[in-house]
Amino acid sequence: MVERAKFAKHVMVSVGVCYDDMGRLHFIPDKANVNDKLYVETLLARLVEDCKSVLLYGFIFQHDGAPAHAAKMAQGWIATNCREFIGKDESPPNSPDLNSLDYHIWGAMLEHYKTFHPKPQNTDELKKVLLLIWDQLAQDSINKAILQFTETLSLR
Repeated sequence: MVERAKFAKHVMVSVGVCYDDMGRLHFIPDKANVNDKLYVETLLARLVEDCKSVLLYGFIFQHDGAPAHAAKMAQGWIATNCREFIGKDESPPNSPDLNSLDYHIWGAMLEHYKTFHPKPQNTDELKKVLLLIWDQLAQDSINKAILQFTETLSLR
C-alpha cells in the first residue's frame, strides 16, 4: 500500500535517453496544459538539442503517441529539424512495448525517491531532488532497458 498526501506536490518531467548516455531533465511549467504549442515551443527543441549533444553522429528521434507528440505542428517541427525520426504513423498506438523505457526509468527514479530523506516540502525542492536522483541514476540500468526494448522490437 502506498500512502499519498491529498493534493501532493507534483511536477511533470520529460527527458531523452540513449544507450551509454542520457539527456537533461526538463520540467514542464506548473499548471501548464501540455498541448502541441507548448510541446513545440518549450520542450521539443530542448530534447532535440540534448540528442545532438549526446549523439554526435546522428540519431533517430522517437517519442510516444501522446496527443501533443502526434499533433501536426509537432510532426512538422520534427520533420524540419531532425534528419531521421519515427513518425506517428510508423509505430503502433498505445503499445506497452514502446513505453517500457518510461516504466523502467521513472520506476527506478521512484525507487530512489522513496529512500530520499527528508522529503521535499514544495515543488522547487522536489525539482532539486529529482535532478539529484537523475544525476545519480546508473547508466547501466538504462542500457539494460534499452537492450530489452530493442530485443522486444526485433521479435515482432
